Amino acid sequence: MEQKPTTEDRVWAVLSHISALAFGMGILLPVIGWSEQRRKSKYASFQCLQALGYQSLGYTVWLLSYLLLVVIFLIVIVVLAGVSESNGNSVDRFMGMGMTFMFVIIFVSFGVYFVFPIIAAISCAFGMDFRYPIMGNRLARFLGYKQVGEDSEWLVEDQEDRWVAAMGHFSAIIALWGLLAPLSAWIVQGKRSLFLKFQSIQTTVFQAIVTVLYVVAGIIYFIGFIPLFAMMGINGDWQDGSTFGMLGFGIFILFSLIAFVIFLCVPLFHILGQWAGYRVLKGDDYHYPIIGSLVQKRIQNQTSPAVDDSASL
Repeated sequence: MEQKPTTEDRVWAVLSHISALAFGMGILLPVIGWSEQRRKSKYASFQCLQALGYQSLGYTVWLLSYLLLVVIFLIVIVVLAGVSESNGNSVDRFMGMGMTFMFVIIFVSFGVYFVFPIIAAISCAFGMDFRYPIMGNRLARFLGYKQVGEDSEWLVEDQEDRWVAAMGHFSAIIALWGLLAPLSAWIVQGKRSLFLKFQSIQTTVFQAIVTVLYVVAGIIYFIGFIPLFAMMGINGDWQDGSTFGMLGFGIFILFSLIAFVIFLCVPLFHILGQWAGYRVLKGDDYHYPIIGSLVQKRIQNQTSPAVDDSASL
């Protein structure tokens, strides 16, 4: 029977939850905490895995809800502004109120995202068995976790690995910092679990490609501005009538379109990452197209010599 959480257990739990305030950069801390405590404390392991879920799956839900709310609000603003203008009323004051309300939505949404990890950290500091709304109890059943003080075995190992791998997939929506989840899982637990190693490596490669696409699109867009600025004379005169000016403007349009197409492809990669996370949670050994096969062959090539040597002995 596990006793009440020790100081070390509570410290890991608090750090894992509070790392959500780093807004993406702290996502590796729950993985490290789980790796350190997974066979030392069920309490600390569960809280770390909860914090990992909140920073990946929870962030995904929060971001999508936030974007949906913004889109709906903008549509309402545009419609009401059009109606007001058609009636001959000034829309300046109305738009000003709309922008103010928009800023309120932004700050409130950030506050909603941050309040839960703060409450979780405070609760764990006092040794309480905190559960996030909706996710907490479901995760406890998924991992076979019982209340502190109840007689139970360690968390189900296969389910732990599956949860960590799935959260790595879900974190693809977190620009750049989402890489830290699968990368840290690969480093700290890749040698123990072949499943977690494969899923973490292919997720790391997948997210690295998405990050490169972001960077490439930004570079292409920036390069397109160079001929546009060259169209400006020394005195700032716009040379749009000259052949050089038209050529520079054409290059800018072309590069902008290329960058725009790349940016449009990135959400498709995000959707694929969410689908991969869902499949892993459902029990599948998901393979990304092309990337999965290449990573699997690489791992097999690394492990097959050891198998041959052991067989010869």
